[in-house]
Amino acid sequence: MTATEPLPYLGLDHLDALESEAVHIFREVAGEFENPVILFSGGKDSIVMLCLALKAFAPARLPFSLLHVDTGHNFPEVIDYRDRVVAARGLRLHVASVQEYIDRGVLRERPDGTRNPLQTVPLTERIRAEKFDAVFGGGRRDEEKARAKERVFSLRDEFSQWDPRRQRPELWQLYNGRHAPGEHVRVFPLSNWTELDVWQYIAREGIELPEIYYAHEREVFRRSGMWLTAGEWGGPKDGESAEKRLVRYRTVGDMSCTGAVDSHATTLEAVIAEIAASRLTERGATRADDKLSEAAMEDRKREGYF
Repeated sequence: MTATEPLPYLGLDHLDALESEAVHIFREVAGEFENPVILFSGGKDSIVMLCLALKAFAPARLPFSLLHVDTGHNFPEVIDYRDRVVAARGLRLHVASVQEYIDRGVLRERPDGTRNPLQTVPLTERIRAEKFDAVFGGGRRDEEKARAKERVFSLRDEFSQWDPRRQRPELWQLYNGRHAPGEHVRVFPLSNWTELDVWQYIAREGIELPEIYYAHEREVFRRSGMWLTAGEWGGPKDGESAEKRLVRYRTVGDMSCTGAVDSHATTLEAVIAEIAASRLTERGATRADDKLSEAAMEDRKREGYF
């Protein structure tokens, strides 16, 4: 067993062990930090992360608030889901708006129309303004090679920047949350989970998701090998034609950079079978923002992105 694998808790199956590890991380942060926050977008990983956090402190109220960086190009179904969950659970949600920064002239629209890379400034400024000292993210090591380098507790400097050389050892699930004034720690409770683990946990716990994660008929167009959603963000362009197809989404980000996959998987069981047979990660298959360069994600993480 390596230091990054979940401990084989006696009598627990694989999902139980992952759940126990995540619950332990949430409680560890609650004990070590003064003002943590959970990034919550309404995507499947942040949904599972929130469910684990609620379970960690039940029957008490969740001791953390939520934070979402809204690009203005989010899928309407996901924003509706986000707002319903926040209202139903009585949670506090901070929203940092990319559109607000564009309106103020702080950020500029990109030629390709995607706003995902523009999230860094609103995110880091809100962290500083609210004095969040620990920020939970739903990143997993199996998603992408830069995320595979992350520890569970990942230190960020006073500019919210990430330096892989400052990573700390995490032997025997011992996490070091020490940080200087102005610094904060990014925390990844799902680090050791895979996409298949996430879906199997969703099935076991009966977790509701936005419908776009299941196969549905949608108007899409082809660009750079992906089926993108038509919209005001900049598609389709000349030479690109929209058509209705039966698709679903494996991951959810900006409409401008998140591709759909052809699918007939309308149930949890069918989605799980589809993922088990896939040989591509969800980000590798459907995220245009990760294809901007060979080190696109790592470059953004160094600047403060998740």
